[in-house]
Amino acid sequence: MNKKIKTEAVDALFDAILSLQNKEECYIFFEDLCTVNELLSLSQRYEVASMLKDHKTYLEIAEKTGASTATISRVNRSLNYGNDGYDMVFERVRK
Repeated sequence: MNKKIKTEAVDALFDAILSLQNKEECYIFFEDLCTVNELLSLSQRYEVASMLKDHKTYLEIAEKTGASTATISRVNRSLNYGNDGYDMVFERVRK
């Protein structure tokens, strides 16, 4: 875990997120928390990660998501050398 992001404020944000009970509450909270572009960027990274896990090519991913090769590369680096957060979530949501 990156010690730079482990702060009381981040803990409070994560507690707030964990209090959400359904997708509708997520929409309500995240629309207030994020700009439209921020939320779309987060969802784009998640989609890129999913497609990388499904062994799609950078070209296929870029065409479908509109993500730049830099974004795809950054997500790929997280998948390969990160904290396995994507894998943890993919395992849970694909059950």
